[in-house]
Amino acid sequence: MSEAVAAIIPHNADEDWKLPSRGIVGMACLILAEASIFIIFVVAYIFYLGKSITGPTPHEVLTLPILTSICLLSSSATVHFAVSALHAGKQSMCSLWLALTVLLGGIFLAGTAQEWYHLIYHDGLTIRTNLFGTTFYSLVGLHASHVIVGLFMLALALVFSLRGDLTSRHTERLEVLSLYWHFVDAVWVIVFLVVYVLGR
Repeated sequence: MSEAVAAIIPHNADEDWKLPSRGIVGMACLILAEASIFIIFVVAYIFYLGKSITGPTPHEVLTLPILTSICLLSSSATVHFAVSALHAGKQSMCSLWLALTVLLGGIFLAGTAQEWYHLIYHDGLTIRTNLFGTTFYSLVGLHASHVIVGLFMLALALVFSLRGDLTSRHTERLEVLSLYWHFVDAVWVIVFLVVYVLGR
């Protein structure tokens, strides 16, 4: 019986089973925990949608943030190219792609800040105005805080890259960071659809 199993399942004695990367496993666990938090905020936003007694309503004040969304989603590609460049030992290209990622993320944050300024000072929508204001700033603010954390870490990686301290042996660490950034971008797709498309 054991010979039959051995014949079906080939085994290479030279291959050692490797534990998965601690960094990737740790980031996967963090992403799962953060995803559960975002799910709670998204469900709360949907539950309270249309239940505000006073205005303004989403339809009255929200516009589609298309340009900033394109910038943020494009940054997933640039951070991927940065990881690929570092893996190939091309440090200067890695620095360039990291700089583009930070720039695109910065444009997104600047657009979010501009939107909030307009909502607060022009439309009078604050976190205390109504249920819409409370859930909007909570959900979009939660995402923006994750963008800030990701941008800070990417900016640090860029500084290390420009100094020459980020080499191909650090590829796995940059890949772990890129997973976080991909998660932030993926969450924005959900937030965009729920808040700016379905919610309007």
